[in-house]
Amino acid sequence: MKNAEINKLGVAVLQKQILAEKETLSRLKLAHAISPIENPMRIKVARKLVAKLETALTAASRA
Repeated sequence: MKNAEINKLGVAVLQKQILAEKETLSRLKLAHAISPIENPMRIKVARKLVAKLETALTAASRA
């Protein structure tokens, strides 16, 4: 997701998206621990997306 798309989301949608992305991240980490995944950069991208979503949620809840 791009930052512009993230900033348009509401608080409730951001919370749901954060939970979904954290679940995806944990599944990627588990799969990588068992056997190396094809593209380990997906873990980094997922982690950064969670951080972007959490930052947007903080900004939205303050406004």
